[in-house]
Amino acid sequence: MRYSRKLAGAAYAAPVAVFVLVFFIAPLLLVGRMSASDWPLLAGDLGINMPDNYAGIADNPLFWPAVGFTLKYTGIVVVLLIGLSLLLALIVAGRSKGTGFFRTAYFLPTTLGLASASLLFFGFYSPVIGPLDPILQWLGLTDEPISWLGTPTAALWSTVVLIVWKFAGFFMIILLVGLQSIPPDVYEAARLDGASPWQSFAHITVPLLRPALGLVLILSVTGSLLAFDQFFILTKGGPDNSTVTVVQLIYREAFQRFDLGAAAAISVVVLGALLVLNISQFRALRKDH
Repeated sequence: MRYSRKLAGAAYAAPVAVFVLVFFIAPLLLVGRMSASDWPLLAGDLGINMPDNYAGIADNPLFWPAVGFTLKYTGIVVVLLIGLSLLLALIVAGRSKGTGFFRTAYFLPTTLGLASASLLFFGFYSPVIGPLDPILQWLGLTDEPISWLGTPTAALWSTVVLIVWKFAGFFMIILLVGLQSIPPDVYEAARLDGASPWQSFAHITVPLLRPALGLVLILSVTGSLLAFDQFFILTKGGPDNSTVTVVQLIYREAFQRFDLGAAAAISVVVLGALLVLNISQFRALRKDH
């Protein structure tokens, strides 16, 4: 009986194990091999050249600007996403009339793919077909079309608006589940003790919502550090390479400079940084909890 149960368990786990092996472990090993090799895209593996690919990372003129821009973008997006998603969750946490409609409306942008949403906003920002400039000119707020993607600052904030619009509803749902798991009796006891709404929020809501906030923090940080689609579609890294992210740099090394070895080396460095960051976040949240 024990043997048959073990065999059945292994059979149930086998498809997942094969999926992880084929789509995660094998590609990871291949990237590691590429990072240690002279591997042109069109010529294939030309042999080990360790540590040339890693030594050349710091010499790449776009590497440090890409790191700096990615960190800046991540900081802005994480703060805005967490703040707005928490505000939306608090707004729709009640059971008043129309709450279901607003929950659906706030969550609706999440159902759109990131590439599709980026193309949609690219059309919005277009000076030719976009509706934003005509509306602003009609309202008298501007006399000429605005270059929404033509300057580094405008391109950054235009992309931030897209990402916040797209993902705020998703993180709202996570925080809403956390809010609904807080017992109402806790708030009632605090109210009877004379606690103000702000005191209840600061000393009850935020501490009990910490696991959900931690999940939102980890997801938003990781997603922002790996940003690619939105900048590739909206700005192509421009103007003047001012919006090149680390993942875009990997793409350029692999498919524009045809150097898979250099791209794989940057990928390994990014993976290591993400592992360290995520482990640190998990430990910090566990200590706080």
